[in-house]
Amino acid sequence: MAIIHLPVMLREAVILLEPRPGGIYVDATIGLGGHAEEMLKHIGNGKLIGIDRDEESLRMAGKRLLDDRVVLKKGNFSEIGRMVDEAGVSMVDGVLFDIGTSMLHLRTADRGFSFLSQEPLDMRMDRDQELTAGDIVNKYPEKDIEKILREYGEERLSRRIAKAIVRYRIKKRIITCAELADIICSVYKGRGKIHPATRTFQALRIAVNDELNELRKGLETSSGILKSGGRICVISYHSLEDRIVKNFMKDKREKGVFNIITKKPLTPSFEDVRQNPSARSAKMRGAEKI
Repeated sequence: MAIIHLPVMLREAVILLEPRPGGIYVDATIGLGGHAEEMLKHIGNGKLIGIDRDEESLRMAGKRLLDDRVVLKKGNFSEIGRMVDEAGVSMVDGVLFDIGTSMLHLRTADRGFSFLSQEPLDMRMDRDQELTAGDIVNKYPEKDIEKILREYGEERLSRRIAKAIVRYRIKKRIITCAELADIICSVYKGRGKIHPATRTFQALRIAVNDELNELRKGLETSSGILKSGGRICVISYHSLEDRIVKNFMKDKREKGVFNIITKKPLTPSFEDVRQNPSARSAKMRGAEKI
């Protein structure tokens, strides 16, 4: 299945990062390689280290880029320091994080990310890890499920949804994405602007992949490997992520480590959203190391 990849806020990312000839840059979420492809146009004989925790994404990015300036590494945000070191680099000129869910995951049915899918609940970015979304909804205590939905999905009906999940699984194991979506819809008894399952699926995805903790660790590690004058650019897609990024940059500014480039987060242009509706919630923040 062909996945059309439109990198979010591509022009703004290049402007913020200012990739230069001979520079060394990290695309910490290389995905299908859209941002990386553009960055390579600016770095001359430099180097780009592309990181992703998903092997399929790395394989597709490698086929797209086919460039000996690119080093691809599999790993989590928290492992950025190790992967940069393995690439023979100690300090870098820029780091890009695009922390949205890839179209590869949403549109590939057997990955179990979409509430429209009849495939098993999975949601693992890294298929080598054991924990799946199915494990959470079928094994976790009701209070733990409620907490995940409330904290990671900001779901106002988290308690009722958790109760409905536990009530259902007593009779039958919850297997497919669509099955879970139906349980959630039975709690909502109607449709709003977004599908009733959206926040629950977001929360489960974050929990399965430990996304917020990985983001915190990745940001902190990145600040340590940036050269003076090096830049970090982060594209986030919901308030929990953006809050982490905002607080991280503010803390580093107060400690005299960063200058914040974006006083307010940049948002997608009308044209960006028209071409790629999934970009509508994106926020971009950038900082430069002193």
